[in-house]
Amino acid sequence: MKDTIVLYPAVGRGHLQSMVELGKLILTHNPFFNITILVPTLPNTPITNLHHTTFDCDSAITFHPITAISPPHGGDTLPPHLLAVELSPRSNQNFHHTLRSISKTSRLKAIVLDFMNYSAPNVTATLSIPTYFYYTSGASSLAVLLHQNGLLPVPGLPRLLKSDMPEPCDPSHPIHHVFLDIGRSMRQSAGVIINTFDAIESRVIESLKEDTMPPVFCIGPMLFTSSGEEDKNGCLSWLDSQPSQSVVFLSFGSHGKFSKTQLKEIGIGLEKSEQRFLWAVRSDSDEASLDELLPEGFLGRTKERGMVVRNWAPQVKILSHDSVGGFVTHCGWNSVLEAVCEGVPMVAWPLYAEQRLNKVVMVQEMKVALALEKTNDGFVSATELGERVKELMDSNEGKEIRKNIFNMKIGAKEARTEGGSSLVALSRLGQLWKE
Repeated sequence: MKDTIVLYPAVGRGHLQSMVELGKLILTHNPFFNITILVPTLPNTPITNLHHTTFDCDSAITFHPITAISPPHGGDTLPPHLLAVELSPRSNQNFHHTLRSISKTSRLKAIVLDFMNYSAPNVTATLSIPTYFYYTSGASSLAVLLHQNGLLPVPGLPRLLKSDMPEPCDPSHPIHHVFLDIGRSMRQSAGVIINTFDAIESRVIESLKEDTMPPVFCIGPMLFTSSGEEDKNGCLSWLDSQPSQSVVFLSFGSHGKFSKTQLKEIGIGLEKSEQRFLWAVRSDSDEASLDELLPEGFLGRTKERGMVVRNWAPQVKILSHDSVGGFVTHCGWNSVLEAVCEGVPMVAWPLYAEQRLNKVVMVQEMKVALALEKTNDGFVSATELGERVKELMDSNEGKEIRKNIFNMKIGAKEARTEGGSSLVALSRLGQLWKE
């Protein structure tokens, strides 16, 4: 029987993709293991016949579907992240059956859980399988998750306001109890694998290591990109014609949609900034044209120095392009890591989840971003956006931020080279799993 590591993502393609990338990384540095990735599916969802070639994997990575589970009443209307945590306890019976089946042909050395599968340790404990969690965001938001008393300050972090905390920290939030359960499960696990590296979150990582919680293994940066990102809108060709480090890229993630009023304000702000820009627009009004969404005459007035595309742009390729010199971002952790790895300074515009906390860390701790001021209802004025974009691209403060993120780009490369902090952490994991 082969020594096997089981990876258990939450429901959803994005969660599966992140576990596949983790599996590839583990196998690259620990080729003596097999990797089995469980694939949870919802009822009435066709089970794709996944194969290692589907994700360009080594044949030592196999996929094992878990029998479909029923979401809670009304679960089909829940946002994806809430649906995932609701499904966790409902999946345990099928999860238990699946592990027993796999154990007949494999020696299960460890199981790595998506942090949303917080109730799965109830199963792995009965089978005596060492259980780890994989946390795809940064060490800072993990520290908040593990800081169970809910009081500020959080060790290793800058001074935080209540408004900086992730929504589930609020006791009145509908999944506050789940937030607490996730923290408890992580604390009782054999370890937590984090998608970060020492150079960008050194203070909070040190604090986590000094805590009484299980070991942390910082193995980042791991970037999860769409396979073969296509440039259907001609963004890269347009960037080829722009001067070096002259373009500000604006993109707010797959859920970062704005009202028409806010989009028009962004357009006015970009005009005021007088900077070159590439803007991926997502709107609450999917049917409206760009001319309807943006200020009257905007596209015509800015065509010599700006490009606007609808919904999607190849973000990784754009950030790596020499013409890009700034990034207005929603502060999703994957986007932050992509910008750090390419050395692109940021303007922080958080929208949801842990992004408000990420903003504080980016601005005050990492010093790689400028913060946008919002009104109480989350609105950003044209004047505010224009001033911050101009400051990032054309001020001494912007130059300092550019210098800081360039140093972190070097740190990201060093973390993943021989003897670097992330490879050392991976080696430690491999040794623990071999024992």
